[in-house]
Amino acid sequence: MNNAESSTVASGLAWFKSSYSGAEGGDCVEVAAATAAVHVRDSKATPGPFLTVSRGAWAGFVGSALSEQRSL
Repeated sequence: MNNAESSTVASGLAWFKSSYSGAEGGDCVEVAAATAAVHVRDSKATPGPFLTVSRGAWAGFVGSALSEQRSL
């Protein structure tokens, strides 16, 4: 997917910023959940590119992150 295609796809998604991003909005990721996939992008580079993963892969990632956080 080139940047023009990436921007077109990204513009039709509802992006959400992490609640941990802080008031300044600094280094953060944004996530957009679609029917068959989850898209992740840098909040400072909203035109693209973005990473696309399956919903199952995203659920596994979040589950692992939460598990790791609980063990700290």
